[in-house]
Amino acid sequence: MHDVKSNPISRRDFLKVSAGVAGSTVAAELIGFGLDTRLVHASAASVPIKKGKEVPTICPYCAVGCGQIATVDTATGKIIDIQGNPDSPVNEGTLCPKGAATYQLVNNALRWTKVKHRAPGSDKWEDMSLDDAMTRIAQLTKDTRDKNFNETVDMPAAGGGAVKKKVMNTYALASLGGATMDNEWNYAHQKLMHALGVVYLENQARI
Repeated sequence: MHDVKSNPISRRDFLKVSAGVAGSTVAAELIGFGLDTRLVHASAASVPIKKGKEVPTICPYCAVGCGQIATVDTATGKIIDIQGNPDSPVNEGTLCPKGAATYQLVNNALRWTKVKHRAPGSDKWEDMSLDDAMTRIAQLTKDTRDKNFNETVDMPAAGGGAVKKKVMNTYALASLGGATMDNEWNYAHQKLMHALGVVYLENQARI
């Protein structure tokens, strides 16, 4: 190691080494100060470079729509890397922390890949098929709507008293859309909700 007390580094020497960081003599200069960068270079050379088919895609998290590039292993067809797309005018290759972690959305040993259901009164989650889950959701939605459907409501009349007004709605259901829903999905979704008589419609992108 360099003994600063016995042989102090002058300002000129320090600037000389600093300016040579991008030069070919930096390694020798740093070794002279006791900093051997050869181990770092050797370690960097051993890091595998991910190669595969690059597929442009869109980040799935929010409504910004940042561009991404998914690198796919041509042999297995699996995604091996996801990074920002520098050609995207939206994010120009940058990603927020959630977008940068999109790879974990695809490959994550801790992520559940099956529908989980906890029955009323139960203390554990159990696997359920997607078909059964969708059927249960549809049935519960219909039951809730039928039990709490308002064909008419009493409205104050101009001359006093009340008059019945047809509304055909329910206040027992609400819909919260996701920020990644596109215009076509939102259009079809709100048509379904209005057909059910749902009044409370909101979207996560606006909250």
